[in-house]
Amino acid sequence: MAIQRTLSIVKPDATAAGNIGAIVARFEAEGLRICAMKKVHLSLREAEGFYAVHSARPFFGELTTFMSSGPCVLIVLEGEDAILRNREIMGATNPAQAADGTLRKLFARSIGENAVHGSDAPETAATEIAYFFAGTELH
Repeated sequence: MAIQRTLSIVKPDATAAGNIGAIVARFEAEGLRICAMKKVHLSLREAEGFYAVHSARPFFGELTTFMSSGPCVLIVLEGEDAILRNREIMGATNPAQAADGTLRKLFARSIGENAVHGSDAPETAATEIAYFFAGTELH
């Protein structure tokens, strides 16, 4: 097993619903360490830049509008196999298909408003972390 870092985002729906604390507590209870965290309100331009990989997909406009609709919490998590562990904690993108007890099963409203984001690979994690955090912000 390898120590990894991954980006997690508590999305605007979960932030507005007051679920930040429960989500952060879950990460820590699962043994993931918080290296950096900040609450931000993404501009549409920032959301479009972050999700640029999906720019040709039909859901891009809806996604970026949603992600810029209110504050979210950006978190860098660290731990053994942090990327896979975070994705297991989050659950399936569609909350109707997410396993019981996962963050999306507990807190997501829909497939579009699904409470949390998590990096899907080491390369993606490095790019996503660097998009939002300077190296000096990681502890």
